[in-house]
Amino acid sequence: MNVVVLGVGRMGRRHIQVTREMGLDLVGICDPNQESLLLAQKEQAVPPELHYTDARTLLSEKKPQCVVIASTAPSHREYVELAANLGAKYILCEKPMATSLADCDAMIAICRKYGVRLAVNHQMRFMEQYTEPKKQLQSDKFGGVSSITVVAGNFGMAMNGSHYFEMFRYMTDEAPKYVSAWFSEGKVANPRGVEFEDRAGSIRITSTSGKRFYLETSVDQGHGIQVIYAAKFGQISVDELAGKMRMLFREEQYRDLPTTRYGMPAVISESNIKPADAVAPSRAVLEALINGVDIPTGEDGRLAVASLVAAYVSSENGSRGVDVDDMSVYSQRVFPWA
Repeated sequence: MNVVVLGVGRMGRRHIQVTREMGLDLVGICDPNQESLLLAQKEQAVPPELHYTDARTLLSEKKPQCVVIASTAPSHREYVELAANLGAKYILCEKPMATSLADCDAMIAICRKYGVRLAVNHQMRFMEQYTEPKKQLQSDKFGGVSSITVVAGNFGMAMNGSHYFEMFRYMTDEAPKYVSAWFSEGKVANPRGVEFEDRAGSIRITSTSGKRFYLETSVDQGHGIQVIYAAKFGQISVDELAGKMRMLFREEQYRDLPTTRYGMPAVISESNIKPADAVAPSRAVLEALINGVDIPTGEDGRLAVASLVAAYVSSENGSRGVDVDDMSVYSQRVFPWA
């Protein structure tokens, strides 16, 4: 299968590595920045004859079956529409899916029109640091997840927070419903360009059934990613960067006692878990996309964007709760995400 990669910054070059590992036929790369193309040549041995600075030219000439979009978010809609119109059948798009809900909707619509499989590179369902806790939390010894708390360094609500909105949906099997946000003062600059901005702060999300998600990533926090999953009978904590997991749950004979008895004797264990990695999970998403199995869909990507939009609206309106399903009035609003 032939493939092209649009956008060859750091993440794009990782996608080039993925396509090579999968044995796909890389027929072109595109970036308006010549320096990025030269880095792709140096790091991934992509010859100059495969370099393009215009996506339409590349897609028209090569007619790829598969398109990986790793450019910055403002170009995602344009590239998805170009690829779908020019015959691509598989599109993997980086996150955040787009800079507006209207763009997300247009991307989903054109892929439906032409029968294109669209995936957004939210990788949680392919990462052990999520699949293993989810399996454990669904067991009788934990009794199902009730809340998830993420405490992290200042990693950006759009750049990384959007991943965790999808993580909440994946881990609970429930969509985010209500969002409250308390953004830090000021904007977070993005290294991808002066035109891009992100935000820091705190977010609370609830699902319709009452499952809760808390994200604390403020400007005065500068290290690490710690996740705590709280369940009826226990907790799981994961240090995502160090690859450490700690589980504790009530001994079986105490499970019928009320939750107010939070200090019951417990079974405690610690183990290593595969730490965060961008390459292997991206490969898993692309393989799933091509092989026709479960993927993070355009609808999943849109839901993460809708949750992000709701966070902005909440923070701008006294941190009131905002319904994720009631974002139509904000669908045309464009955000400065990378």
